[in-house]
Formats: sequence, C-alpha cells, structure tokens
Amino acid sequence: METEANEFATEPVPDANTVGWFRVAMVSAMVAFSLPTFLTGLEVAAVYSAADTASVLVAGAAILTLLGCITGGIGAATRLSSYMLNRIAFGERGAALVNLAFAVSLLGWFGVNIDLFSDAVLRLSRDLFARDIPAWPVELFAGALMTLTTFFGFRAINLLSILLVPVLMVVTVQLIAGSLAVASLDELMARPATALAAYGNGVSAVVGGVIVGAVILPDITRFLRHWRHAIYGVVLSYFFVTIVVMGAGAIASTALVDDDLLNILVALGIGWAAFAVVIFGSWVLNSLNLYSTMLSVESTLPALNNRVLILASGALGTVAAFFNILEYFLDFLFYLSIAFVPVSGVIAVDYCLCRREAYHGARIRQLQAARVSAISAWLVGAAVALMGSWGWFALSSIAAIDAVLVASAVYYLLQRAQRGAPVSGKTIEE
Repeated sequence: METEANEFATEPVPDANTVGWFRVAMVSAMVAFSLPTFLTGLEVAAVYSAADTASVLVAGAAILTLLGCITGGIGAATRLSSYMLNRIAFGERGAALVNLAFAVSLLGWFGVNIDLFSDAVLRLSRDLFARDIPAWPVELFAGALMTLTTFFGFRAINLLSILLVPVLMVVTVQLIAGSLAVASLDELMARPATALAAYGNGVSAVVGGVIVGAVILPDITRFLRHWRHAIYGVVLSYFFVTIVVMGAGAIASTALVDDDLLNILVALGIGWAAFAVVIFGSWVLNSLNLYSTMLSVESTLPALNNRVLILASGALGTVAAFFNILEYFLDFLFYLSIAFVPVSGVIAVDYCLCRREAYHGARIRQLQAARVSAISAWLVGAAVALMGSWGWFALSSIAAIDAVLVASAVYYLLQRAQRGAPVSGKTIEE
C-alpha cells in the first residue's frame, strides 16, 4: 500500500495498492474489540433478561452488518473514501457541509476517547499498583501515540490491527471463561430482566454504538479488490466478532452482577486484560478516528498537506482532552453523529438505483456544485434521527435506522420527480 505521502483522499485507490479482504477485516474487528463495544454488552445485559439480551445483540449486529455491507461494498466498488462519495452524492458545496460535520464529530470523539483512556489508566494504576499518577502525561502520551500511528496512514493501522486482534481475542476468551466459572450458563440464562425496557431501545443501543463506523466504512474498504471482499470482512467483524465481544461483556455483567468492565476484569484476576482492552482498543479506534478526520478535511480542501492535517488534528484533540471541555461536548457530539447517519442512505440509493455511472471513470472529476435533492433528503433524515432520539417519532423504534430509511425514500422520490428536468451544467442538479 502507498506510504503516508498519498492516502488517495481525493482519487480512487489503484489496483496496485489494494490488499486482501482479511487484512481490512482485521481493522474492523479491532474496532469491535474496543472498550465501547464491551461496554454496550454490559449495559444491555444490565437491563434485559438473558434471552432478550442475546436476541437484542443478534438483531443489532444483523442491522449493522446489512448497513456495513452496503456502505463497505460501495467503497470497495468505487475505491473512494466516504468523503469523496459525499462529494459525488451531495455536490461540492453540499459535501463541504457534510464533511465538516464528519470531521468535527470524529475529532471530538478522538478527544473523548483520550479522556476515557486517561481515566481508565489512572484508575487501573490505583487499583492494581496503588499509585496515583497525574492525568496530563497519560493524555499527552496517548494523543502522541495515536497521532504518530495515523501519520503513517492505513498501512500502520492495518499492521497494528493484525498484531493486536489475537491479544484481544485471548482477553475475550478469558473474560468468558472466568465469568462462566463464577456462574454456569444455566444460571445465567435463568436471570430475569431487571427493568422494563422496550426491545427496540436495546437494539438501538447496539446499533448506535457502532453505526458511525459503518457509515465511514468506505475509508478502509476502498483498499479491497472487489465489493464481495467487503461483504466477507463486514460479516466477520460486524456480525460474528461484534456478537462475541458484546456477548462476552453481557456474560461477565450477568455473572458478576456488575456493569463496570474494569471492576470485572480485576475481580477475575486478569487485570492485565484491562490494560490490553483500554490501551490496544483505544489505540486503533482513535487512530481510525484521526485518519478519517484527515480524509474528510483533505477531500474538502485537497490543497492542504495530509501530514500537517494529521498533526494539527491530533494536537487539537489532545489539547481539548487536557482542558476537559469534552465533558460538555458529549451531547453535541451525540446529536452530530446521529445527524450524519442518513448520509449513508442517500449514497446507497444514489449509487444502487439512480446514478451509478457518476461514481466511476472520468465522472468522478466532474463534480456538481450542489445537489439539492441529496441535501434535502439528508436534512429530512437528520430531522427524523433527532426526533427519534427525543422520542417524538418512531417507525422501527430505532432512530438511526428510521433516519436512513426516510432519507433513502425521500431522495429516491425526489430523483424520480426530477427525471427529465433540463440540465444546466455544473450548478444544481444533474
């Protein structure tokens, strides 16, 4: 694959730079082994019965897999990043707005994850070694390490994932085995629900925890040789690995009657595993966040140097973590994240049903200024996502999925209505 000097942010990945599907699958799997995925399993198990927890996890993983197959398949078929796909679907001006939302959200989560990383390391240092250490060196080290990894591009993230996935597989197996030594499977399955909660809320929690990664999946699947390879990788990572990791968290939570993963790992006598999950999972997840931030900004402002973008973005996210401003930024990031989920619905319909030829060949360089139908559909879908998160609107009881479905339907209907409209060059619509 190409070095850090060229990550193909604004052009298709050449055949010579593609890789086997398993290597890309390892990157997706590494994200599934991160701390937030384990925590989702713990949180679901803390509310639902064992049988319902299993059903919720499988349903959520199936939805994520379906969406990931669509977005990842398009990325592999076009060899384009998610941000270039945005430029084709929304036009240059429309995509500038969408990509800005992507960049702010991903950079914000980079800072949030550094905060989570720092808190976990400080706590483990106290619990395991009875030592109090200041937060700022930990945050500085984490930010520098993740930024440096991103500086070397997808190649470094891919290599890191291949090396670390086996370690976190061992952690997951030990977590399951230790939990089953505390309580048998029959005892776990007999545990009733601890609260009344709608089934859809649980599925929404599973989907919501990973769906942003599914939306930007083209950033890594564009390095694949064929769209079928994206399907293989998505099924492995988004379905099987996600279910196993969330299931491990659920089993541990139920067996030890605790919803704190670090407490559970220390109680089971595998405190080293806590460090592995926190450090390794956060390392790859945040490197991907920063990598996608760089692609977003560079695809919108291609004149900027990607190395400078990575260093500046990493420094900005790390400084934000120093001042703990992200504590007040979380709600904003949450709403921003669910607001750009409908983008995937617009791109899927545009590519699969409306304008596939616009994503291939020379048409990639013939971008339109703004595509009103795509922008309108996105805004409607974003409004649906926000209303769903507030409990004002529900089709499927899963706000993110409602938003994708509505955005897809609105865009398709607008495109059908505009068929036959006169072409006016590179201005508004095709």
